[in-house]
Amino acid sequence: MQTATHQAQQLIQLEEKYGAHNYDPLNVVIERAEGVWLYDVDGNRYLDCISAYSAVNQGHAHPRIVAALEEQAEKVSLVSRAVRNARLGGYLEKLTRLCGYDMALPTNTGVEAVETAIKLARRWAYDVKGIAEDAAEIIVFENNFHGRTIAAISASSEPKYRRGFGPLTPGFSLARYGDIAALQSAITPNTAAILIEPIQGEGGVLVPPDGYLSGARELCSRNNVLFIADEIQTGLGRTGDLFACDYEDVKPDILIIGKALGGGIYPVSATLASRDLMLLFRPGEHGSTFGGNPLACAVGEAAIDVIVEEQLPQRSRESGAFLRDQLRKLPNIKEVRGRGLLIGLELDGSARTVAEALLAKSIVAKDTHRHVLRIAPPLIIEQPQLESLVTALKEVL
Repeated sequence: MQTATHQAQQLIQLEEKYGAHNYDPLNVVIERAEGVWLYDVDGNRYLDCISAYSAVNQGHAHPRIVAALEEQAEKVSLVSRAVRNARLGGYLEKLTRLCGYDMALPTNTGVEAVETAIKLARRWAYDVKGIAEDAAEIIVFENNFHGRTIAAISASSEPKYRRGFGPLTPGFSLARYGDIAALQSAITPNTAAILIEPIQGEGGVLVPPDGYLSGARELCSRNNVLFIADEIQTGLGRTGDLFACDYEDVKPDILIIGKALGGGIYPVSATLASRDLMLLFRPGEHGSTFGGNPLACAVGEAAIDVIVEEQLPQRSRESGAFLRDQLRKLPNIKEVRGRGLLIGLELDGSARTVAEALLAKSIVAKDTHRHVLRIAPPLIIEQPQLESLVTALKEVL
């Protein structure tokens, strides 16, 4: 990578002056992207190993998804849910059939879908399970990340997400991730649901022990507790299966998806459940002006078609197995974790330092939790690009 030019520095300064400082990004200014490649304002090319945190599983500017957006945008993009639109029914049918659920509630961002799942679980707790009003609890897990709304940070164990934002929302209890005995001890008569990431991405790409998810599913069934899976980052092929829960043949009661559902083009998310659960919502009790808009439906359908027809889960499984095998041969790595193309490298030193060194070698990757470097390229990545990534990491490490 070349030193940032005057143009890049100007753009960085504008962002720092006029934008809230709620992110600490790498200092590369991206102007365009295609496939697995990012291009900065000076024309330099970088291999994208972030994929917008799994939102770009299909690759940047996939022509089928872009074409779907352009075609729909010329017709109608937004009408709100005050009227029906011609794209919603077909999109919902394709989405629910893909995921294996009766019904879906469309939203925009991942955290909106998380909030939807929380509300649905609480409604079920009171109307069906018979928990006393305002007494329902949802079990969440240490090191989780479900977003940054007040409810999501109330469910977090990370102090920096919570400090200075109280009073926090009650109704969440923490259990140790990957410990089935800890989960069993946390369940009480007031437990409505568990909310779990099948692999904790932001938490450092933490993979639970084999049998943990199926054990948690069995505990939920035995205790009349809903199993909610947050597959916003892990879903839609990222971990080598369509969903990370598929690895143990676990079917959640409520499934939360987003990110790659929009194909890296448009924010699209959804919450899926059985008909009996979803019909606990009545008109006016939950919704979103933009949720299920015609543009989102067109993009979502195209994004799904690309995932299925280009066999992205299988490609992720194969590429991920190769990449993890190569990474385990490199020096100064304490542990290589993950499945498919969601990979975490636990390092002895600062992961941010390694990320910045990789940037100088035209690789964009991001640190999380100080000592973990997260590697998650688009699922369309090919062998030569994987090999160049390994070479760059070897030189840096």
